[in-house]
Amino acid sequence: MPLYMDIHTIEGVTFDALAKAHAADVAEQGKHGVEYVKYWVNQETGKVFCLCHAPTPEAARAVHANSHGIVAEKIIEVDPEMLDGFMGVVGVNADGAALAPGAGQRDTGIRSVMFTDIVGSTELTQSMGDEAAMEMLRVHDTVVRNALAAVGGREVKHTGDGIMACFFSAVAAIQCATRIQQELADRRSRNETHPITVRIGAAAGEPVEQGQDLFGSTVQLAARLCARAEPGQTLVSNAIAELCMGKAIVFEDMGEAELKGFSRPVRLHAVRSGACAR
Repeated sequence: MPLYMDIHTIEGVTFDALAKAHAADVAEQGKHGVEYVKYWVNQETGKVFCLCHAPTPEAARAVHANSHGIVAEKIIEVDPEMLDGFMGVVGVNADGAALAPGAGQRDTGIRSVMFTDIVGSTELTQSMGDEAAMEMLRVHDTVVRNALAAVGGREVKHTGDGIMACFFSAVAAIQCATRIQQELADRRSRNETHPITVRIGAAAGEPVEQGQDLFGSTVQLAARLCARAEPGQTLVSNAIAELCMGKAIVFEDMGEAELKGFSRPVRLHAVRSGACAR
């Protein structure tokens, strides 16, 4: 059965009200062949995201309409593997709310997305040959995956000459990027045969945004930031910088820039070398 995520904006949302609404959904869902699995809530923005198995979006919408009348503004179908890559396998409390790992607090659903990109990968392949290029890619993948494992990040997919990853926290994303850049810089300083330099871009956002894809605009922004970064540089969105405030991470404000696919200028921040502990 298809998996759907919906979005609600509820001003002044409370945990008790959501618990009652979810209980009402569970009582109603069998009539429509629907199963509401869990929900994420961000009290600061009033955003609620519900996850359910349903035969159609209309069936999922009918459950909400008949149980408590809080109808979703948008419902999108999500791929289970992609959902796990972005959201992680999180537990739920007795009320059906998704829980952030470790502390047992409610999960807001905000995720940080990071892209790496090997600088000049096409040219390097042409000049070094396929075998050397594959070894270079293997080193990149090992460095990135080791960094992800160290901070609890998750690989979402391999892009051919880079990796897209996701994190529960913006701080973890910056720690990961810093580890990657430092490890590759150390390798270059040792004069390895095939030195690797990467660009990194990262952005943060909520799961269902303006488009019809999971983390659509966040993924697009992270990719654009990665493409814009200088070799060896990590560029992040304003949201990442704000989420890292007070965390002893140093950014350089790069001002605003026009990025393809975004109607308004985007403020960029560069992570300073050694900005956080390895």
